[in-house]
Amino acid sequence: MKVLEKNDVIKVALAGNPNSGKSTIFNALTGGHAHVGNWPGVTVEKKDGEFNYSNHTFAITDLPGTYSLTSYSIDERIARDFIVREDQDIIVTVTDSTNLERNLYLTISILELGANVILDLNMADIIEQNKIRIDVDKMKEVLEIPVVLTSGLKMTGLSELKKRIVEFRNNQKRSFKIDYGRDIEESIKRIELELENIKSPYPKRFLSIKILEGDVEIIEELKKMGYSNAVDTAFREISKLEKKFGFDIETEIVEKRYGLIESIIHKCVNKAATIEERLTTSDKIDKILTNKWLGIPIFAFMLWITFQLTFTIGGFFADYIDLFFGWFAGLSSGWLETTGAPQWLLSFISDGLIGGVGSVVIFLPNIMILFLLLSFLEDVGYMARAAFVMDRIMHAIGLPGKSFIPMILGFGCNVPAIMSARTISSERDRLLTILINPFVSCSARLPVYLLFTGIFFKRNEGLVVFSLYSLGILVAVLSARLFKSTIPKLKGPVSPLVMELPPYRLPSLKGVLIHMWERSSQFLKKAGTIILAGVVIVWLLANFPLSAGYASEASLIGHIGKFLAPLFKPAGFAFWQASVALFFGIIAKEIVVGTFGTLFGGAGNLSTALPHYFTQLSALSFMVMSLLYIPCIASIGVIYRETNSWKWTTFSVAYSIFIGWLSAVVIYQIGLIIF
Repeated sequence: MKVLEKNDVIKVALAGNPNSGKSTIFNALTGGHAHVGNWPGVTVEKKDGEFNYSNHTFAITDLPGTYSLTSYSIDERIARDFIVREDQDIIVTVTDSTNLERNLYLTISILELGANVILDLNMADIIEQNKIRIDVDKMKEVLEIPVVLTSGLKMTGLSELKKRIVEFRNNQKRSFKIDYGRDIEESIKRIELELENIKSPYPKRFLSIKILEGDVEIIEELKKMGYSNAVDTAFREISKLEKKFGFDIETEIVEKRYGLIESIIHKCVNKAATIEERLTTSDKIDKILTNKWLGIPIFAFMLWITFQLTFTIGGFFADYIDLFFGWFAGLSSGWLETTGAPQWLLSFISDGLIGGVGSVVIFLPNIMILFLLLSFLEDVGYMARAAFVMDRIMHAIGLPGKSFIPMILGFGCNVPAIMSARTISSERDRLLTILINPFVSCSARLPVYLLFTGIFFKRNEGLVVFSLYSLGILVAVLSARLFKSTIPKLKGPVSPLVMELPPYRLPSLKGVLIHMWERSSQFLKKAGTIILAGVVIVWLLANFPLSAGYASEASLIGHIGKFLAPLFKPAGFAFWQASVALFFGIIAKEIVVGTFGTLFGGAGNLSTALPHYFTQLSALSFMVMSLLYIPCIASIGVIYRETNSWKWTTFSVAYSIFIGWLSAVVIYQIGLIIF
């Protein structure tokens, strides 16, 4: 048995269902001091953090939210492999104590793996409000593991949780057995005999049960290890058992687990909710927010008010940041002139660095407000309702309701949104969702909208941006319909939406602020890396050859722009600066604004420079082009990683360029006729 000295690192994994409050507990334990990365070899996001308690350092990993350990999705597979293969000291299963029947299923599954587990009954404040008492001591006795009551929102029970982690970190792993009935138990023993000498991190009993459940990954792994006999034995047992039971054996195994859970709840929870009590506050709110007729208008209003607040509040701070960068550019230029610095250095600092990066960074307050509002809607439980409300429409046009969840995530960034499509079980629906997701307007496009609406649509900024976001969703939906009816691989029935609607909860201010900052900080990192590199390249191209004037048609960037400009004449912006901005926007959409800032001498000059080149109509068509044409390099990369196909990646890029150009042209040409 491993004995830890004081100051040794205690490795902790947090596991739990989606909406169980796991992220709130993680943030509360780490104080929000966590770093985000990807699991080795895959693009699923992971969170690692540290905290100190009682002279110990805790290294904590937040596992992907999952309902079970069956390998239906990459998230489930990662959680299972981490629990079995990684050298963690203890696993804390965070459960929603208001929904024990659903949440305890994962805890039971982890216990079957033989893991060292602490059960965290989260949301203790809510069960107290509902006058439901959980006998913690009895639950400890039944499960034979430590059990702690916490409230991530109220920050209660966390000291007790830390204390139990220190106390039980050295517990020996033990076998946890569910009695599946005489017939199934006999089949498990027969399979275990075939696995007698297997060298696997998984317990033999767990492997045997997983084969009976039809776990494809486990079956393939055993075949590769040379245990085909065990698989064949399992298939014979499955056939025999299903003839006896009259239904599939996986259902019987799952029902036995839920039977145990019901028994635990019966012993440990002293109050069962009556029919009247089951109609919770969440149910009453849902009668309005998910109403057949009111649901969609309410969702549209939520988005509209989000964009209105983004402009109203964020714009106030953006104006002051704009003034700061203008002052800073002038101060820097003045100081450099006094030192006798060459003209090219003055231009590089003022036009390139400050002008280019500053023209993007001034929109940070708007982006922070947008992420703050989206984080609040997500944490309060409304975003899950939005997917539910849209399911009927999505299904009618040939898309699964689950596709709307990645589309909502796309409001933040298309990269994690595309990755989230892996939770869709159907390969056909998953591919379809990936192909349409780049049309959803991400936060990187927001600076483009903010720049142009602030100049050309001052009185209707929120309405115009709301219309652009709506257009992106509309194009995504219509494209899905087109693909469904014309591409053979994407034809077929639509998978139904099955998801849990979490109860409405007032999120903690700290949690919402942490979520906002995690997303907003990515924008700042971009500004300091990709966007900075992009505007430096633009500045260099605008300065060479040296005989040409800065940012003139004779410069390298001018030649690139003049080559592309005729393509955009039907869309109303056939001048080379616009072509160059769109061209470099492939690196990152924010560089569209950064390019204008570099070419026109900084953010402060754009409000006077752009009206000489754009009209209201051509500005609108330019924003539509920015919305719909090819996403960024990161999105292209993740499309390839998720589809593992250059064919689909190339198709996605080519189709989006064509649709972006066609939409911009149609809007401009129709606008000329009408106005």
